Amino acid sequence: MMAILKRELKSYFLTPIGYLYMGFFLLVAGVFFTFGNLLPRSSYFTSFLSGVLFVYLFAIPLLTMRLFSEERRQRTDQLLLTSPVSIPEIVLGKFLAAYAVYLLTLAVTVMYALVVGIHGDLAVWETLGSYIGFILLGASYISVGVFVSAGTENQLTSALVSFFSLLIIWLIDPISQAVPSDLAAGIVSAAVLVGAVCGYLYINTRNRYLAAGAAFLGALIIAALYFVDKGVYIGFIRKFLGWFSLNKRYESFSMGILKIDSLVYYVSFSGLFLFLTVRLIEKRRWN
Repeated sequence: MMAILKRELKSYFLTPIGYLYMGFFLLVAGVFFTFGNLLPRSSYFTSFLSGVLFVYLFAIPLLTMRLFSEERRQRTDQLLLTSPVSIPEIVLGKFLAAYAVYLLTLAVTVMYALVVGIHGDLAVWETLGSYIGFILLGASYISVGVFVSAGTENQLTSALVSFFSLLIIWLIDPISQAVPSDLAAGIVSAAVLVGAVCGYLYINTRNRYLAAGAAFLGALIIAALYFVDKGVYIGFIRKFLGWFSLNKRYESFSMGILKIDSLVYYVSFSGLFLFLTVRLIEKRRWN
């Protein structure tokens, strides 16, 4: 894994990608800090951090777009997959390389906090919590980008798909507030969810009996919950979408509150997408 990590880190600084990511992020972050803190002489540093959070929608795809897609385009992925290094080590090495560049660039913005702390009243705990949130949130964003890159052969395609994937995650909160939350909508959405699971099982197994059994079991669960506690379906869509919300869990960090459940969620989210990346590459390897 260390060999992959060193190789990817070196490639970030031997190609324009690393400099493009760092330059773009620091340029936009510097503009936000100048107009949000320096010129108005404001010590409200959390507003700058909120702006940085939005910048990652555009910056993270630049960071991850070449990790696997460039290997596939140059047909060097087969050499990599037949090397003594295991696929999980390859995925983890590439992920850690991107994550290291991410953390290095994020560390530069700590100087902005020091400037505010020297010349103003810095909210220390909120700032510290926000940076811890960035560390965890960045790992989740990068894991999505790694997964997307593993499924594409073109860097531009990888960047665009990663951007729209992160944008959907970003918009989950406003979308969840706009969807209906009544009982009927909850039952219908639960049925749609069961149907999606059955469709996924059939596509991957081609076993109609397994899919039918899953549909029957899902219908029984929906009916049982309806008679036991109808309240489960009130706001069901909002609850379901809220489970995928990364930014909502960041809010507690930005207030200086460290929640163990949010920390576990971010780690689990990153681990899930890295696991899916491994499975995707293994499936392509044996096809």
